[in-house]
Amino acid sequence: MNPDPHADPHPEPAPLAPAKARSNSFFRQRRTPLAHDDARRQGDISQLAFLTMGGRDPAIAFLNTENPALGGRPLAIATASAEGFEQVATAIRAWARDPGFE
Repeated sequence: MNPDPHADPHPEPAPLAPAKARSNSFFRQRRTPLAHDDARRQGDISQLAFLTMGGRDPAIAFLNTENPALGGRPLAIATASAEGFEQVATAIRAWARDPGFE
């Protein structure tokens, strides 16, 4: 098929559709950032668990699993208050002495 001799040799490109903003709202809900003291406790308890329990996987499993002896998820308890932090830190240290401790 022969090209149309009357067609514009340099047609304007079709307009692009507006870019859609990427959103992780499916995975993460918008929340207010942690208060400074809460963030510090969360980081400190995570580091203590990581170093005491032998790495990332056991630390995450412990911190994010409901713990009946502590009355909830250790990470949430430790983040909420200084007293909660000490309670969870004591449980982590007890785990180090007796890995069967839950």
